[in-house]
Amino acid sequence: MADSLGFVTRRREPGLLHRCYLIQNAPHHNFLMPKKTYFFLILILGSLTALGPFSIDMYLPGFPAIAKDLHTTPAKVSLSLSGFFVGISLGQLLYGPLLDKFGRKKPLFIGLIVYILASAGCAVAESIDQLIVLRVIQAIGSCAATVASVAMVRDLFPVSENAKVFSLLLLVVGFSPMIAPTAGGYVTDAFGWHAVFIILTIMGIAILAATALWLPDSYKPDRSMSLKPRPIIMKFLEVMREPQFYTYAITGAIAFAGLFAYVSGSPIVFMEVYHIDGKLYGWIFAFLSVGFIGSGQLNTLMLRRYTSEQIVNVALICQVIIGLAFLTAALNGLLTLPTTIFFLFLFLCCVGYTYPNAAALSLAPFTRNAGSASALMGAFQMGAGTLISIAISLFEIPSIIPMVAAMAGSASLALLMLVVGRRFITNKVEVQQGADAGVMH
Repeated sequence: MADSLGFVTRRREPGLLHRCYLIQNAPHHNFLMPKKTYFFLILILGSLTALGPFSIDMYLPGFPAIAKDLHTTPAKVSLSLSGFFVGISLGQLLYGPLLDKFGRKKPLFIGLIVYILASAGCAVAESIDQLIVLRVIQAIGSCAATVASVAMVRDLFPVSENAKVFSLLLLVVGFSPMIAPTAGGYVTDAFGWHAVFIILTIMGIAILAATALWLPDSYKPDRSMSLKPRPIIMKFLEVMREPQFYTYAITGAIAFAGLFAYVSGSPIVFMEVYHIDGKLYGWIFAFLSVGFIGSGQLNTLMLRRYTSEQIVNVALICQVIIGLAFLTAALNGLLTLPTTIFFLFLFLCCVGYTYPNAAALSLAPFTRNAGSASALMGAFQMGAGTLISIAISLFEIPSIIPMVAAMAGSASLALLMLVVGRRFITNKVEVQQGADAGVMH
């Protein structure tokens, strides 16, 4: 028997197993999902996950225009990006308990409405201070989509599928840095930077509509859960007591912070140091995203032969080596525009392997507290990114060294965390492809 979304109850139609996907953690039953429905869900979850990155990337080429229009400097404008990261960090902790108590969809709807209103406000901001505040609020709204999508991966798909699904989400998310900066450059040039936020408002409305119409409920609300500060803190502490979670969540967050260093520093590096215009910057940003996206998709192939733990180990070591080589070249004045792009491409390739596997390993031990775990993981990730972006924005003089030093430092610190943290893991929950976990035809 299939419902309107294409889900099939396993007990009624066992013969469909060969052409469907198994949904292990749905609220009431095990389900079989037709292939078309599977990829439609990936598209919706990916759109939710991409909302935050798109909000970050699309306005980057407009930094000089915003600075000129609001009578400030590009470095001060970059604080609006840092403010966005602050908002996401705070919002992660806010939505985690809400998603566990009220289910996934109601908090998600509220967050998307906040995002839409704040985006519209950014479009009419008259000062840099207004823009920074509105960007914080916009981020708080957008991170509802991020936390909900991550939690729903854990709800809907078996543990052995999680790393693969996260990689597929990266494919959807990856179109953000390919499309957003390039489109943002042309939109800013033709209509001004205000138009970028009008487009983001329209995107938020479209995603809200798709979520309301087609995204299934994936979690039975836990009405017994208290939203008082003490129980919430205790739930987060319960999650943090799991060594596998804190090891891989913090490792992944610090490693992923290298990407935030790149995003925060690249407008200044490319447009102020190398003096390229916003349109060309958008195309370079799009090209560099190919490394991040491509490695994320190759990760799904690697998972057929290697475990997530093995991939994280190798990718993180490579990330450290590339980051340190990049820093050495920068300190010795050996970098040109082509060599900078080359090092960034290699570094982002490593991040594309590190993130989905670290995320899957950190969430693997949880079912009941998946919402809180995903929120805490996101808070670590965005908190690390916020600190790095603020540090880079403090340098008023255009230079490539702050960005590169942050990238190399984050990779090295992440590797140290992995080496130390895994010594405390005694009962590891493995993440690997099982016999019933792959794509079935």
